[in-house]
Amino acid sequence: MKNIHTIIKKPLFTEKGAMLKENENKVIVEVAKDANKLDIKKAMEEIFKVKVEKVATTITHGKWKRHGKSIGQRPDRKKAVITLKKGEKLEFIEGA
Repeated sequence: MKNIHTIIKKPLFTEKGAMLKENENKVIVEVAKDANKLDIKKAMEEIFKVKVEKVATTITHGKWKRHGKSIGQRPDRKKAVITLKKGEKLEFIEGA
């Protein structure tokens, strides 16, 4: 079994994520590339003590970026949209 603290990397704060959190009780987090939906669900329930209804995942491929003559690629990342059950709340410390 994977370590649950390495599955969830960080929360993602975007305008779309804020709207999903307010309107539909969903949270967006960045997760490990090799994590599956069951691992993500178990990790969220154990770490944050909330009930998870559904998990949807997507892989975002890194963009090619150029710095002068050299060219490189940003890393790929995997995101998870986690739907919490009714009555559940999850508060992250937002913004700086």
